[in-house]
Amino acid sequence: IVYCEVEQCELRSGLTPPELKPFSSLAGFQTAPRDAGQCLSITTKLERALEKVAPLLREIFVDFAPFLSRTLLGSHGQELLIEGTGLVCMKSSTSVVELVMLLCSQEWQNSIQKNAGLAFIELINEGRLLCHAMKDHIVRVANEAEFILNRQRAEDVHKHAEFESNCAQYAADRREEERMCDHLISAAKHRDHVTANQLKQKILNILTNKHGAWGTMSQSQLHDFWRLDYWEDDLRRRRRFVRNPFGSTHPDVSLKALEDYGTEEEEEEGLKSKKTFRSQSVVSQNPEAELMLEGDDDAVSLLQEKEMDNLAGPVVLSTPAQLVSPVVVVHGTLSITTTEIYFEVDEDDPAFKKIHTKVLAYSEGLHGKWMFSEIRAVFSRRYLLQNTGLEVFMANRTSVMFNFPDQATVKRVVYSLPRVGVGTSYGLPQARRISLATPRQLFKSSNMTQRWQRREISNFEYLMFLNTIAGRTYNDLNQYPVFPWVLTNYESEELDLTLPGNFRDLSKPIGALNPKRAVFYAERYDTWEEDGTPPHHYGSLYSTANTTLLWMLRIEPFTTFFLNANENQFDHPDRAFSGIARAWRDCQRDTADVKELIPEFYYLPEMFVNSSGFELGQREDGTPVSDIELPAWAKKPEDFVRINRMALESEFVSCQLHQWIDLIFGYKQRGPEAVRALNVFHFLSYEGSVTLDTIADPAQREVAPPEQEEAPSSARFVTVPHPPPPDARLPQRADPGLEDDPEDEAQGDPGGGDGNPSRGKDLKCPSPVPSTSPPDRTPPSPRGTAGLRGAPGYSLEQAHHLPIEMDPLIANNSGVSKRQITDLVDQSIQINTHCFVVTADNRYILVCGFWDKSFRVYSTETGKLTQIVFGHWDVVTCLARSESYIGGDCYIVSGSRDATLLLWYWSGRHHIIGDNPNNSDYPAPRAVLTGHDHEVVCVSVCAELGLVISGAKEGPCLVHTITGDLLRALEGPELCLRPRLISVSSEGHCIICYERGRFCNFSINGKLLAQMEVNDSTRAILLSSDGQNLVTGGDNGVVEVWQACDFKQLYIYPGCDAGIRAMDLSHDQRTLITGMASGSIVAFNIDFNRWHYEHQNRY
Repeated sequence: IVYCEVEQCELRSGLTPPELKPFSSLAGFQTAPRDAGQCLSITTKLERALEKVAPLLREIFVDFAPFLSRTLLGSHGQELLIEGTGLVCMKSSTSVVELVMLLCSQEWQNSIQKNAGLAFIELINEGRLLCHAMKDHIVRVANEAEFILNRQRAEDVHKHAEFESNCAQYAADRREEERMCDHLISAAKHRDHVTANQLKQKILNILTNKHGAWGTMSQSQLHDFWRLDYWEDDLRRRRRFVRNPFGSTHPDVSLKALEDYGTEEEEEEGLKSKKTFRSQSVVSQNPEAELMLEGDDDAVSLLQEKEMDNLAGPVVLSTPAQLVSPVVVVHGTLSITTTEIYFEVDEDDPAFKKIHTKVLAYSEGLHGKWMFSEIRAVFSRRYLLQNTGLEVFMANRTSVMFNFPDQATVKRVVYSLPRVGVGTSYGLPQARRISLATPRQLFKSSNMTQRWQRREISNFEYLMFLNTIAGRTYNDLNQYPVFPWVLTNYESEELDLTLPGNFRDLSKPIGALNPKRAVFYAERYDTWEEDGTPPHHYGSLYSTANTTLLWMLRIEPFTTFFLNANENQFDHPDRAFSGIARAWRDCQRDTADVKELIPEFYYLPEMFVNSSGFELGQREDGTPVSDIELPAWAKKPEDFVRINRMALESEFVSCQLHQWIDLIFGYKQRGPEAVRALNVFHFLSYEGSVTLDTIADPAQREVAPPEQEEAPSSARFVTVPHPPPPDARLPQRADPGLEDDPEDEAQGDPGGGDGNPSRGKDLKCPSPVPSTSPPDRTPPSPRGTAGLRGAPGYSLEQAHHLPIEMDPLIANNSGVSKRQITDLVDQSIQINTHCFVVTADNRYILVCGFWDKSFRVYSTETGKLTQIVFGHWDVVTCLARSESYIGGDCYIVSGSRDATLLLWYWSGRHHIIGDNPNNSDYPAPRAVLTGHDHEVVCVSVCAELGLVISGAKEGPCLVHTITGDLLRALEGPELCLRPRLISVSSEGHCIICYERGRFCNFSINGKLLAQMEVNDSTRAILLSSDGQNLVTGGDNGVVEVWQACDFKQLYIYPGCDAGIRAMDLSHDQRTLITGMASGSIVAFNIDFNRWHYEHQNRY
């Protein structure tokens, strides 16, 4: 029966037996195949069909026997279950056939039909319904199972494909990692090879130069070539020249013919005929981008910063990059580890192979390696239409610039570098978000404008700040720093800086200074009809790579860069930069010449001298072109630079400099204000006018960058008028040093005390007891003012304005409180100021001259010895300290009788020589300086310039770098052979005092600028912080002030009653403090901050 019902369900559902077979097996049904029944008897079939049902029926009949016996009655009322064979068939031992025969008997059929017919029919119907429901359920489950199986098969296929992809990616990553490792190893080998060659060449130069062990005097007759070093000082000036092993006079270079130059109209046509993608790429300022510019500096996601901070591993980041140098852009790979940056140029790049080897010789960083500890600042830069560049400033005062594929890579690189921000100079926090800030954000957040308004920084320093944050850099000649012309008089024999007519109107661009030319540009703008190109006044910018190379033509490496960019040809002499006045006239007359100046016009006199002897030709009138023709009021290049710089810092310029800033960096750069100011340039030069993202055609995107090599304008970060200095006014002549009391004195009793804590034991100097003099110019007699603590001649109230005060331990004469240096010095050493150096915080004093060839460090607070430093092979004869920076770190230089100098590093944090407190007993010098033949007697070091200048008992003074390279010898006139005192300023003046009162002023590049001879036996000299004034003092007790550039005497202070042995200036440059031979200390009111007013106005 069950089998038949299933068959009917199958037929009604339309399912074929093969389709149902797997599901019936799942449901537990076991059906006999039809073909098997043809071979079986009916008994066997019944046995198999009811094999499982028969026991159930027997169990039901037995369990419900009392009820069934009363219900199942025969035709005569008899109980069918009890009578007859009923109970017998219910036994388990009976055959299924007997049970079937019993149930199929007529009596049983009648009784069942009578008592259970309807129920049986309902049961059948319910079974059919259940069968249909079961069928639907089975079909649904089958469909679901089929869906699940298909999904699992798809997932299996996907997972398999993903697994294959991951395996392939893993294998590719491993191959790339191996390739990168091989690349880094080969790059390191190449870098080590280059370094080894450099060290070998350095050693060879040390040995073979004319001051070396193998050198001869005949070598001095050879022509030396020099190039501008990439070292920058605190104001970002590059003034240092180093030897140029690749230098030459370029004898194979020709001159351009005059007809090779196009007219202004042809140049304009060339500008118009640029590729059409430019006009299609003009886009308005994106409001969202503008909002981002105006937004908070914290726009960078902190989550992204955390993700970047979690990067770890030997190579944190590796990305394709371009190294951007002045005229060369090379492709390569930038790799960043947890402590270093590597750049390796792709030497297989076809573009790299095309670069001339002479240009590559001046390109640094092709196989570069930089430690994280060397990074001082990171700036975002714009390069070729996109904000995808970074400029990294290093501790060695150089910078390197990279360009990356996109801004996302720039962020990844910044977040892989140390948190240095843009350095510590601009009052901004050292955070990575500052490195990613826009120029406008840097300008708004910095304190430099307020400092400039308060006159805390110079005009030059402020302009360099604006150029730096605006993205102008030495590494991209198209974005070279720009400075204004400030003078207009280049013809007079004498220049009066008090006359307004000698100064340029800085409220107008260079193209609008000439009224006739201004009319021409205005009409040109009003009548512009070129389709697709917005109207503009000027077709060229105020600063381009070509004009920069034109200005710097006479110094390497710019000479080589110029020749490389101009097919190995110098300019025609009639178009070359040959004179200051001529260049100014061209800027006023030539409608195609609107160039401004570069910073070098205000600090680099060497750019005006053809020191390499280049053949620059002759003009049509027969005048040879060589050195730059200077104005009549400048007798030499140094005069021009000095006077030009003084003009830049004058009140006339300070009062209107903000207007020039508005033109170049501010609200007059574009828009209606630019139109009114005649200050509109070609639209492609403005930031944001063209972006590669707007160029849909890949071919045009590929061509776009080379077509954009004309210079872009400066970034615009001032949208309102720049504030002027609050005290801007016309200059007034001042009488410096005369209105105030020029001298205050603090003297000690010659008989008081028995020792000075800064002297050796054998020096019987009196104890200095400060005292003051009344406000007249005659120093009082020591007997009238000196005395012990509380004496009538001493008044703390009178001395409150002095930068010195009474030391309570010195005033107290009790022996317990006295601090003395009791260590014995070598008896052959003559004690002088060169034997002592005091740290910037006045907490430690360094002393040399000891018999054990050491110099020692003592605490000024306790007098205790804190460190002994060895390194020389003979007695140390002199010490010098460089200027200190944040933290008190500085350089210490020691000179010795062994004719060498050692450069040491003083740690302001640990107060020791060396930067490792665990190795303070055996510090190692940073560099060994050689070249002298005799005992070193004097030395001066300038960390800002990176130079050490030293003098020996006999012979010339030598100039070394702080890395140990010997640059040059400063050879004075015939009788200047024995230097005794040296003072070098950060402005580049090196004053050397020789025996018999002879003075020489050298530039840091070795040029003798001035000399003089004085009668006094000078014992102490120093330069003011600006390097303009020299102060001397000697045995006659007279302090004299000189103009450093030409040794013109400016002022003589009344003489003291004792000789001067030492001098120093207070930090604010207002007070000169001298140590006298009598042991007293005299303070002079000098105020160099006001001295320049008297002497700057007429030259």
